Formats: sequence, structure tokens, C-alpha cells
Amino acid sequence: MALNNTYDARLQQETAVGAGVQILLLALLGPAIGMGVAGWLSGLAFAFATWAVLSRALHRSALRSFGPANRVTLGRATLVGGVTALVADSFQSAPPVTLLVGLTAVALLLDGLDGKVARRTGTCSALGARFDMEVDAFLILVLSVYVSTLLGPWVLLIGAMRYAFVAAAHFAPWLNAPLPPSFARKTVAAVQGIALLIAGSSLLPHPAELAVVLLALSSLVWSFGRDVAWLWRHGRISAVEVAVDPGSAPAETGRAKVLELATR
Repeated sequence: MALNNTYDARLQQETAVGAGVQILLLALLGPAIGMGVAGWLSGLAFAFATWAVLSRALHRSALRSFGPANRVTLGRATLVGGVTALVADSFQSAPPVTLLVGLTAVALLLDGLDGKVARRTGTCSALGARFDMEVDAFLILVLSVYVSTLLGPWVLLIGAMRYAFVAAAHFAPWLNAPLPPSFARKTVAAVQGIALLIAGSSLLPHPAELAVVLLALSSLVWSFGRDVAWLWRHGRISAVEVAVDPGSAPAETGRAKVLELATR
């Protein structure tokens, strides 16, 4: 028991350091760009929420070490927190587009690195994969909020679709059935961040940005539609099997697999 408490204390220290780095980033960004109240509150709320959720998940997990891969993901989460603060602040004043694009680009470039690190170091875990996926999903949501102010509220569909799927799965258990691996699904997920980054950078003419984001949304609708159709045909059978024999529940569910933002 004492040994477990020691491991848990070390894990909690890791999350506390992550929250501290997040606050430090905000302390650097705030004075530099004259960040307003909305930016500060959003950035601090993200830091606290990340610390609280991750701390609880680590406490409930069987991990004995935070691991290098999770540290990479935590670093990416810090960048996403910075992007969140900048996007929230953009509703009060013109955002520093170069800084916003820079933080986002680094966060997107590092996507997948944590998975590679996990595989090379033999530290793959369900918690790490979920952490990676949630960070990516939230970044897409925040970017869609920003781009929606440039192109229209319909862009919010990109960021909200994954969360809508998760909510729907609570009412339709067959959506929780396992999905087969799909390279197309991973590609479509990666395209969303790139498309939103291009649109947010304002480097292309408005019609071109509109076309890029529309293409990304269309591919996402196709991907979700294909997965939902597959689950409708096969998932209900698994849901019935789980209801009859709870011990047969699959380790990976459609809810966790649908975007395949994590590769661990």
C-alpha cells in the first residue's frame, strides 16, 4: 500500500508540473499580447481542468510511471491551453495570428510523436491513448470556434461532431461497438487540424479557405457516416452480446476509436 501511495504521489507531481508550465505559458503570453480577462480565465480553466481530469484518471489507473509519451502529450496540452486562451481573447481584441498559428502548428506537428515514443519505450497504455485523443479533439474544437468567426458558424460542426457522437453513444449503445482499424479514418482526422490551421492563418483568399474547410467537413461527415453505417450493421450485435454477457465487452469501443486521433 505504501508503495502504491508513492507511485500515486509521483504521478500527481507530474500533473502538477504540467499545470504549472501551463500557467507559466499564460504568464508569458499575457503581458506580451495584452491578454484580456476572457483569455486569462479560459487558459486557467483549461489548466485546472486538465490537471483535475488527468489526476483522477491516473489515480484510477494501474500506471506506476507517467512515462515519456505522456509527458509529450502533456506538453502538447500546454500548447493547446495557450491556443485556447488566444482564441478566447480574440473575441475581445484582434488576435496575434502569427502566434496563434505558431502554437497550433507545433501542437499538430507533435501529434503522433507521443505514440511513437510510447511504442519505442514500451509504455503504451489505454490512458495514454485516451489522453492523446482528448487533447487532439479539444484542439480541433477550439480551432473550429476561431475559424467560425471568419467563415461562419457552420465550421463548428467540425469540432462538435466527435462530442456529438460520444453523447449519442449514451443513448444508442450499439455505437460503442469496436470499429475496425482504418487508415482513411486517421487521414480524415489529421486533415481537420491542417484545414483549420490554413483557414485560421488567413494566408489564402477567402474562397480558397472556404473550399479547404468545406472539403475537410465533407470528408469528416463521410468518415462518421461510414462508421455509423458499419456500427448500425454490426454494432447492435455486439451490444446484445455485451448485455447477455458483460464480460465479453470489447476493450476498444467505437466511442474511443471513431476519430482515431490517437495511434497508441
